[in-house]
Amino acid sequence: MGLYKRGDIYWYRFVWNGELIRESTRQSNKRVAQQMEAAHRASLAKGEVGIREKKREATLGEFIESDVKPYVESRFADKPKTLEYYRAGLKLLASYPPLHGCPLGSITAEKVTGYVAKLRDSEHAVATINRRLEVLRRVLRLAVEWRRVEKFLPKVEMLPGENHRDRVLTPAEESRYLAAAAQIGDEILAAYQRALTGIRARLRGEQPIAPQDPYLLRDVTTLLIDTGMRPDECYHLRWEHIRDGAVHVPCGKTSNARRVLPLTQRTAALLDLRRERASGEWVFPAPTRSGHMEKSTLKKQHPRACALAQVQPFTMYDLRHTCLTRWAAHMDPYTLAYLAGHSDFSITRRYVHPQVDVVQAALERARAHIERALAASEPSGIRRNQRVNPPN
Repeated sequence: MGLYKRGDIYWYRFVWNGELIRESTRQSNKRVAQQMEAAHRASLAKGEVGIREKKREATLGEFIESDVKPYVESRFADKPKTLEYYRAGLKLLASYPPLHGCPLGSITAEKVTGYVAKLRDSEHAVATINRRLEVLRRVLRLAVEWRRVEKFLPKVEMLPGENHRDRVLTPAEESRYLAAAAQIGDEILAAYQRALTGIRARLRGEQPIAPQDPYLLRDVTTLLIDTGMRPDECYHLRWEHIRDGAVHVPCGKTSNARRVLPLTQRTAALLDLRRERASGEWVFPAPTRSGHMEKSTLKKQHPRACALAQVQPFTMYDLRHTCLTRWAAHMDPYTLAYLAGHSDFSITRRYVHPQVDVVQAALERARAHIERALAASEPSGIRRNQRVNPPN
């Protein structure tokens, strides 16, 4: 052993593959210093033959905190909805210690099954559970891609039975709903007029607050069902985006979200009225932190309109689905994909639900064409469905 002393501290020195190795042990005990030199020689020998010291494996929670969260925050900084989606999924993962505190290499299908069982016990819908499982699946794939684990991790499968957005309003339902939305606006104005002559205003001098936008529900739903925009795209509209008789969508969920949507006569008329009363940059302003309406702005008026119109409850996104389904019967898929802002035709197919009357009309046209072709191919003097007398 090449031990020597410098003062009270032992040092070691030796040559390995022509390179001088010299380090201090910071120890005054000779036996401990000898063990440290031997350990250094052993580690060099292991590295020479390809043996590596096994590092401590990070847990799922540590991997999320040190790698996944910074990646998500930087990758989706300009997509608040996607960022919210990942944050919610990662937060729910942290609430399940058997999986969150488990080393990456020790994650098994049983632990994933336990996480699913916890979500089911919380009475989450199947769609919600699948969104959380998508986040877990993405995290495990990143661990493999970034080589944070030395083996394949269990496959995360989605649960069956998820309800997809395939609700399509009929023209009658649309008419009743818009009438109910207008009725709600009328009631808001009527309540304000009554308050102006009420006891508080006359005797106490307390003036009621004037409603800012009583017909917000009617205008938003009309624009959604006539343009097929995503609700978030509609909520973020500025007046600079409304020009030349069209809505110029600046950005959105996909790279193809930037598009131009021509306005119908009724939406153009509604927007003209709103522009006359506008006092800011937003088409649909609201007393929110962002200054424009959000998903929660109509959470009370929308269910009430459904009840008044006697329409089965639906989401705002179903108005987009209704619009695209109606368009699909009258235009080619390329145009439909452009107007929908889709970058993948597989997504466009989800919005194509031929209605009963459309299917019936298509079948009638097909049958008429077949009958004309058969009639043209028959020999002269013989009509269809006419029995020919057999020869004697």
